[in-house]
Amino acid sequence: MQAASPIAKNETCPKIETKRVLLLEDDEMFKGIIKEFLESNFYDVIAVNNGAEGVRAVMKDEFDVIICDMMMPKLPGDMFYTAIERMRPHLCRRFIFITGHRGNQKINDFIKQVRGTMLTKPFHMDDLLEAVACVQVKGVVR
Repeated sequence: MQAASPIAKNETCPKIETKRVLLLEDDEMFKGIIKEFLESNFYDVIAVNNGAEGVRAVMKDEFDVIICDMMMPKLPGDMFYTAIERMRPHLCRRFIFITGHRGNQKINDFIKQVRGTMLTKPFHMDDLLEAVACVQVKGVVR
């Protein structure tokens, strides 16, 4: 008996439009896990290491969701958000912030100020999918 061949994402449901996600995460292993998980759930993921690379990606492409680590080299999450707010303010409602620094007052104040969605590492991937779905709904409602 011959094994079934894997189905390409657009082969399964050609009418489903894949959503584009920008993932900013400096931890290579964690970034790879998130990217693979989202791609297995039919998201098109562009993954970068820091905010500076994220700015370049946003200048080239449009994204439905931006998942942004708060603590990164070169340009941390809050500074990346501020840059995007100036360049492409419509993307600000599409952010999901992730951090391993639970209880960091500066991060908490920033998230409260921008009314952002935040996941604290480690988090369940189902929680990430739920946050992505919420961000997508926020984008449609407004």
